[in-house]
Amino acid sequence: MIDTTVFQNKTAVFYTLGCKLNFSETSTIGRMLKEAGVRTIRKGEKADICVINTCSVTEVADKKCRQAIHRLVKQHPGAFVVVTGCYAQLKPEQVASIEGVDVVLGAEQKGELVKYLGDLSKHEKGEAVTSAFKDIRSFAPSCSRGDRTRYFLKVQDGCDYFCSYCTIPFARGRSRNGRIEEIVEQARQAAAEGGKEIVITGVNIGDFGKSTGETFLDLVKALDKVEGIERYRISSIEPNLLTDEIIEYVAHSRSFMPHFHIPLQSGCDEVLALMRRRYDTALFAHKIKKIKEVMPHAFIGVDVIVGTRGETEEYFNRTYEFLKGLDVTQLHVFSYSERPGTQALKIEHVVSPEEKHRRSQLLLTLSEEKTNAFYKAHIGHEAVVLMEKSKAGTPMHGFTENYVRVELERNEALDNCLLRVRMETFNEDGTALKGVILNK
Repeated sequence: MIDTTVFQNKTAVFYTLGCKLNFSETSTIGRMLKEAGVRTIRKGEKADICVINTCSVTEVADKKCRQAIHRLVKQHPGAFVVVTGCYAQLKPEQVASIEGVDVVLGAEQKGELVKYLGDLSKHEKGEAVTSAFKDIRSFAPSCSRGDRTRYFLKVQDGCDYFCSYCTIPFARGRSRNGRIEEIVEQARQAAAEGGKEIVITGVNIGDFGKSTGETFLDLVKALDKVEGIERYRISSIEPNLLTDEIIEYVAHSRSFMPHFHIPLQSGCDEVLALMRRRYDTALFAHKIKKIKEVMPHAFIGVDVIVGTRGETEEYFNRTYEFLKGLDVTQLHVFSYSERPGTQALKIEHVVSPEEKHRRSQLLLTLSEEKTNAFYKAHIGHEAVVLMEKSKAGTPMHGFTENYVRVELERNEALDNCLLRVRMETFNEDGTALKGVILNK
């Protein structure tokens, strides 16, 4: 039993880097500390506890984590500093050596963070508590409300894929998940709190069910029955795990939106083989075609990595042409970053930073063209938009079912409301379509 009397009236600050899953987990950590008697700091206060949830997807991410740790240690002198997340799991001793850090917790330990706080006495030297990636077994449930309207529901963690460029399996362990009945209960709780939209998150969500004998389609069908939740969005899902059955179900479901995010990584089969991806361009093209057949107005976002080892100019040109011919909406472009211990380091052909930048810019321009075309096709159309709270003096924004961003004049009474609007011209900075309310 943890003695929580030491935590009464203590304050905490939370800092999160990286993916939506990290933000969801930080929110859960915050709730655990709140239950122990700790409150989040108010503006201008110094914290007693600093929790930093880190990312390690690239070398740049590692650098940002170190900078964040140094900054928080300086801003909150004397605070008990806990660092967790992917960077903490992959390089625990490096993180523990940073001045001011007290405890470094790995993926297996973050769900029990409170027990590692002790009596909040500062450590002379940072202590690292982690498990080998093969021993990361626990699944810590998480359903958190973001800064905006939507909730983020963690349904799965870890990955068994071991792509040649990626360290995620080493940072988060093997694929595992919660049980459908438990996840459905979390969705019900979100609905009880007034939530209308949930984003389903995880590391490899299409792999859901490996540890419970269930399937992702089973989960989708169960969540679709939860009263009060009007919208679900499926975050990144591997193309080989996005079955035609899932696509068909989403197309005719009550509450799953026509919105997909699918990692491609390369539009060249030779590079996909070097990456050890589990599909080829033909399968990917089939998935896009299938989605558009049953949901013509679906928003499809695609992840692409440029400049991986082995990506010659010819191979990149194939990727560009493949993407140019795909009916997708937006490209999320990443420059390849070498990660220690990955198999990709054995591939000989290396792309220069300058060439990575050139390729990245080409794809970003292509992405902008595709997104603009998608938005223009919706001008003059009606849609239902879920509005999000805005800062004073700024317009409100919300998203249609197929993720077109719509702008309205600010009205606090419309926060978290579903409105039918007509979409008109682009706003001033071209990031949204201006909307006219047709009903309230």
